[in-house]
Amino acid sequence: MRVGLGQFTIPTPERLRYIKQLGVEDAQVNMYGYDPSDPHFADSEHFPLTGEREWTVENLTELREQFEDEGLRLNAVENVPVRFYDQVMLGGEKADKQLEHMKTTIRNLGRAGIPMFGYHWMPGGVVRTTPKTIRGGAEVTAFDAAEVEDNLTHDREYTEAELWDNYERFLDALLPVAEEAGVTMCLHPNDPPVAELGGVPQLFRNFENFRRAMELVPNSNHALELCLGCWSEMGEDVVEVIRHFGERDQLGYVHFRDVEGTVPKFRETFVDEGNFDTYDVLETLHDVGFSGMLLTDHVPHMEGDSEWGHRGRAHAVGFLNGMLEAIDRQAE
Repeated sequence: MRVGLGQFTIPTPERLRYIKQLGVEDAQVNMYGYDPSDPHFADSEHFPLTGEREWTVENLTELREQFEDEGLRLNAVENVPVRFYDQVMLGGEKADKQLEHMKTTIRNLGRAGIPMFGYHWMPGGVVRTTPKTIRGGAEVTAFDAAEVEDNLTHDREYTEAELWDNYERFLDALLPVAEEAGVTMCLHPNDPPVAELGGVPQLFRNFENFRRAMELVPNSNHALELCLGCWSEMGEDVVEVIRHFGERDQLGYVHFRDVEGTVPKFRETFVDEGNFDTYDVLETLHDVGFSGMLLTDHVPHMEGDSEWGHRGRAHAVGFLNGMLEAIDRQAE
């Protein structure tokens, strides 16, 4: 079990060196906001993924090598853009073509030596409302259902049965490919974990639906992208969630963050505050034998911080590493 860093798309040498300087060796890239037409990506010499529907093994290998050149391991690519598989999630007419492109990307992740692929089932993406301030005036994201307009985000309202059918089709198509490629697919919760947004059900909002997801198409290459912040937003017992899925070896990697409050209203906070007990969570992860990556995920925006939140991430890394050392010594 070790701390990792990610939540960025372009791995500049400066950013990778900073990660190494923090004493971190494991990393991830997040392609949620990838747009090849955006000059931020198109003009960067450090961004090798250029496909509009799938990514090549050559490009993915180049991405991995950028991390290795700075002494880091690229353990996961998290997300493809929603437009890569929106028709799959919603059962559109282009779903079959999108599934074939997704198969290619997963095969190429395996060939490029990247062992994990994080994905979500959120056609409308992550939703937040008015930001808040917390300790010392640090800025954080928040959600308040009372601020959300009740408008359709897609062409019509969808049923939960439709979303489950589409999800099972997705797993049936991709898990055999992932198994053959040696890639673990890791499912992220809906954020926020409410019943529906914009006429689209949010399937992965509670324990029962996650258990159903893991049992729907049983495969050892399917796991959770355990976003502790989302589970905290749900109001679920995070320790019991870890015990259930950890004892079944269904934890791929962890997003380590927390919030204050639960749906329908919450705000993010520092990793040393929030709804759950950080030490209890880390001790439980240790007890179930989790040996993967703990990503700092979202962090508060601190005074003088960068767009990526390098100061907030340094605080989280230091705090988590100190807690891990305490747990290791206690175990000894």
